[in-house]
Amino acid sequence: MNQHVPALGLLRWASALVILMLGVVAALAEPKDHQGFHMVATDENNIETELQRTVFYYEEMLNETSFIPHELNALPLKRGATIVQVKFQTIQQIEFKPGLNGEAPTAIVMLTNGKAGEFQLAIMGSFKGLSDFGEVQVPVSGVRKVVFR
Repeated sequence: MNQHVPALGLLRWASALVILMLGVVAALAEPKDHQGFHMVATDENNIETELQRTVFYYEEMLNETSFIPHELNALPLKRGATIVQVKFQTIQQIEFKPGLNGEAPTAIVMLTNGKAGEFQLAIMGSFKGLSDFGEVQVPVSGVRKVVFR
């Protein structure tokens, strides 16, 4: 029985090494420029803006002179007290309606699986991405509709 104990230790080391190598291969296989999504935003004047590599951008104010920028691949939405981070890859389309009495806009989100839901925007921000003319920020407050492609 004592003869198999060193072999068992070597087997554990080999297994751990294989698992580590699989993790490295998976990380290298992820495309480096995957950040962001392709979308078309329509504003209140029916002007369409096409964006590549889109993220949801907002700034968290620390004090009067400093802030922390955030870029998300999800839209932070609120239903009651619950905050939901709806990932862009699951969204097909969003329609925005202005909020009542100074509240945040209402978002009607249609998912790629056919489900839909009505939420309030949890954080005021903008869709930030690249257009043919350079970097663009489209404030959510002026958007009527967003279609992900």
